[in-house]
Amino acid sequence: MDRRGTNETETLLLQKLCCKITGLPEDVILPVLQHALRIVGSKVDPLVENDEIQVAERIKRRLVRRGRESDAAVFSDLHRKLQSQGVLRNRWSILHLLLSLADSAPKSDNATSRSGLGSSVFGVGLPSHATSTPFNPALRHLQHPTPGSRDVTSLQSMTHSSGSSGISSIRSDINSNDPTPVPQSFLPVTTFTHVDQDRNSRSTGMRLASTLTDRGTESSLMPRGARTVIESGIPINRGDNTSYELPESELIKDIVYTFQGIDGKWIKFDPSKDAYRIDSQAGIPKAVRQLVGKLAECGWLFKKIKNYVETKTVDKTFGLVGQSFCASLHQELTEYYRLIAVLESQLHQELDQGIGLGFTGLSLRQLFVWTFDPLHRLKTLATVVDGCKGKKGGALSSSVYSYMLHGDPFIASLIKHILTMVAQPIYCTLVRWIYDGELEDTHDEFFVASDPTVKNDRLWHDKYSLRKSMIPNYVTTDQARRILLTGKSINYLRQVCKDTAPIKGREKSIEIDRNNAYVMFMQDTTTEFQNIIDEAYKETSLHLLDVLHEKYKFLDHLKAMRRYLLLGQGDFIRHLMDLLEEDLAKPAGNLYLHNLTGILETAIRATNAQFDDSDILKRLDVRLLEVSPGDTGWDVFSLDYHVDGPIRTVFTPECIIMYLRVFNFLWRAKRMEYILAMIWKNQISNARMLRAIPELTGILHQCHVLAAEMVHFIQQVQYYINFEVLECTWDELLTKVKEAEDLDYIIAAHQKFLDTVTARCLLDEQSREILTQLRTIFDLVIEFQAAQDNFYSEATQELDIRRCYGHRRERRSKEGNWEVTDEEEEDEQLRRISFLKQIIPSTRARLTVLSQSYQDMVRQFLVMVTTHQDASLRFLSFRLDFNEHYKSKEPKLQSPFMYRGLRHVT
Repeated sequence: MDRRGTNETETLLLQKLCCKITGLPEDVILPVLQHALRIVGSKVDPLVENDEIQVAERIKRRLVRRGRESDAAVFSDLHRKLQSQGVLRNRWSILHLLLSLADSAPKSDNATSRSGLGSSVFGVGLPSHATSTPFNPALRHLQHPTPGSRDVTSLQSMTHSSGSSGISSIRSDINSNDPTPVPQSFLPVTTFTHVDQDRNSRSTGMRLASTLTDRGTESSLMPRGARTVIESGIPINRGDNTSYELPESELIKDIVYTFQGIDGKWIKFDPSKDAYRIDSQAGIPKAVRQLVGKLAECGWLFKKIKNYVETKTVDKTFGLVGQSFCASLHQELTEYYRLIAVLESQLHQELDQGIGLGFTGLSLRQLFVWTFDPLHRLKTLATVVDGCKGKKGGALSSSVYSYMLHGDPFIASLIKHILTMVAQPIYCTLVRWIYDGELEDTHDEFFVASDPTVKNDRLWHDKYSLRKSMIPNYVTTDQARRILLTGKSINYLRQVCKDTAPIKGREKSIEIDRNNAYVMFMQDTTTEFQNIIDEAYKETSLHLLDVLHEKYKFLDHLKAMRRYLLLGQGDFIRHLMDLLEEDLAKPAGNLYLHNLTGILETAIRATNAQFDDSDILKRLDVRLLEVSPGDTGWDVFSLDYHVDGPIRTVFTPECIIMYLRVFNFLWRAKRMEYILAMIWKNQISNARMLRAIPELTGILHQCHVLAAEMVHFIQQVQYYINFEVLECTWDELLTKVKEAEDLDYIIAAHQKFLDTVTARCLLDEQSREILTQLRTIFDLVIEFQAAQDNFYSEATQELDIRRCYGHRRERRSKEGNWEVTDEEEEDEQLRRISFLKQIIPSTRARLTVLSQSYQDMVRQFLVMVTTHQDASLRFLSFRLDFNEHYKSKEPKLQSPFMYRGLRHVT
C-alpha cells in the first residue's frame, strides 16, 4: 500500500476512535478529527506536561480517582509492552490524544456532548459543534458520509490548499439540508506529514508553544470581543466595496515584524501618534484591532527602549553608570530577541512543513498569551527609561531605585537586576574612595566632587564636597557625609600631613567583593554596607586625629590661643600692660613694631609664659591694626599667633580674624580694669596728702563715688566676660575636642566656640548698638582718669606751693626774723582764694557732667541688655543693678515687661 493509502487508513481509524470515545456522530466529528490529526501528526504538543511518563501517570491517576483500579493496571501493562516494542516513535502524542478524547467524553448524556466540548484541552479553540465545522463543498461528503465512500484524500488536499482562514459571509449556497449555517473555523489546521523527530530534539519555540493552548488562560487575558471574532474569522474590507478574508498568518507575520520595530504590510508605525496602527483600508473588526494593537505595543515599547540604548551608548558624556544602565537594558532586549527568534523559527518551520499554506500553527490567541509577560516586562523597562531621561550617575540610580519599591515581585526582581548593574560603578568608586582616597569621576557621576584647582591649605574645606543631586536615594545623608569624610581624611593625611603610614583596617578592602553592589540598596535585609562605611570611617578618622594631636600638637596650640589671644595668661597680660603703658599712650603713628616686639619678649621672659614650648612662643607676635585719625597705641595694638601646616585647617585666616576681634575687645576691657586700678591707687596715695587742703574734700569725695561706680561696672563686665563667656565656652570646647570622632567635628566645635564668644562679647551684628554704648562707657572711664589726673596735678602743685611758703616762714623764724610780712600774707591769701575759685568750680562741674553722662550711659546700656535675647547677658543687667539704683532713675527699667524674661529664665 502506498503512503496515501496508509494515511487514509490511519485517518479512518482515528475517526472511528474519536466517535467511539466522545460519543459524537460522524456529521459533527470533523473538528474533533482535525484536532486529533493535529495532535498525532504534528510536533506541537498541546499540554505543558509533554513528557510521556507524566502523561501516562495522569491517565492512571484519573482512572484510580474514578474507581477503575483494574483498568489502571491494564493500562500500565499495555503501556509497558508498547514501550518495549518500539513500534511508535511519538508515543507521548498518542497518550495525549487518549487523554484529550477522555476529557471530551460526555459526562451526563448525549445532549451535553452535542452542545459543546467543555473546557477540555481538546476543545481549545473550538466553538460549539453547530458552528465550528469548516465550510467547504469538498468536505460535504465527510459531513454526511456514506458507508461506501469515505474519501479522506479530499480532506488532506483541503488542508494543503490555500483556503481562507477568516470569517466568510453566510453563504447562500449552503445545502438546504444543513440546519445551521456553517462559517469557516479559525482553528489552525496542521499538516498530516509525519515528523521523524523525538521529543528531546524539538526546538525551544515548539516547547514554548506547547504552553499556550490552555483555553482558560487565553480567555482570561484576551479581550472578549476579540476572542469571539477570531473564532469566527477576519474579513478585510477593500476600497472597491469588495471584501476578502485576511489570513491569520498575514497578521501574525506583520505582528512579528512590529515586534522588531519594522513596519509590516498592514501594521505600520504612525509618528504622529507615536504608536503602531492598522492600515485604515483594512476593515478589520474593532475587537481584533484592539487585540492587534495590544500585540503591536510590544514593538512600540521595544523601539522606544532600543532607540534610548542606541542613543546613550554612543554618548560619551553619559558616564559609567549610564553605560551600565544601557547594558542592563541591552540584556533585557537580548531576551526579547530570543523570543522573536523563537517566533520566527516557529513560523518558518511550520511554513516549511506546509502548515502555513492555509493556516498557521501559531494563532493570535497563542501569540497574545505568549507575549503577555514580555509585554509587561517591556512596559516596566519603558517606564524606567522615561523616568531616567536626562539623568546620569547617582541621580539615574535614584530613579531606578524608586521603581524597586513596588509590591509586584516580578517588577521588584526586574528592577533589582537592573539596579545591581547600574549601582556597580558607584559601588566600585565608593570602595576605592573610602580605602584609597582615589576619585576617578570623569563624567561627574559620583556624589563626591573634587576641585583640582584648590591648593593644599584649603584641601579640607574646599577641595571635596557632596553633590547632593547625585546622592542615591538608598544612601542616607549621614552615610554620604561619612563617605566624604573618609576619603577626604585619606587625602588630607597624604597631601597635607605628609603621613604615609598605613591606616588600620586597610587590608579589609582586599576582602570586599566589589561585585556585591546590591548591599547598598538592600540595607533593609543586610548591614554589610553600613558596617563597611562605619569601619572605614572610624579607623581613618581616628588615625587622622592621632596625627594632629601627637605630631602637630593641635591641643597645645589651641590652649596657646586661649592663654595669649583670649588673655588667659593673667600675669603675662598684666606685666605686658605695665611695660607698654608709656609706649601705647603715644599716638598710633609714633609706634614702631620692633620696639613693641622687644617689649613682648621681655614680658615673656619675666612671666610664666617662658615655660611654654618654644614652638608656641615663636608663633607669638605683635600686630598693629589699621590706624585711624586720633588713635593711640592702645587702639591699634594687638597680639598675633602664626599658624601653618595642618593646624591651619582649624585655625583658618577667618578664625584668626575672629580671635583678633575678641582680643581687641578683651584688651579694651582689660585696659579699663587697669585704668581703674591706677585711679584707685592715685586716690589712696593722694587722699592723705590733700588733707592739707580741706577745701578739696568735696571734690575728692565726688571722685571716690564716681570711681566706685565705675569699678563696680567694670568688675561685673569682666566677671561676665571671663567666667560666663570664656570659661564656660572653653570648657565645652575641650569636652567636644576630646570626644570628637573626626576633624569636621573639631572644626565645627571650634567655630561654634568662636561664634558664641563673639556673640556674647557683643561683637555680632545684633549687639552692635550695645557694643557702641559699652565703648562710650569705656571712653568716660578714660575721660574720668584724665579729669582726676588733671585735678591731682593742680592740687599737688598747690600743695607744693603751700609747703614752700611754710618752709620759708620756718626758716625766717629760725633766723630770728618775722615769718611773713603783712603784705606777703595778704598776697598768699589772695592767691589761695584765687586757686580755690579756679579749680573747685571747674573740677566739680567736670566731674558732675562725667557722673551724669556715665549714669545715663549705664542706664541705656541696662535697657538694651535687659531686652537682649541671650540669657547670660540679661543676667549681667541684674548684677549691674543689684540694688536697683539705676532702676529707680530710669522709667524704662521700671516696666514689669523688662524683667519678665529674666524672671522666666530664673
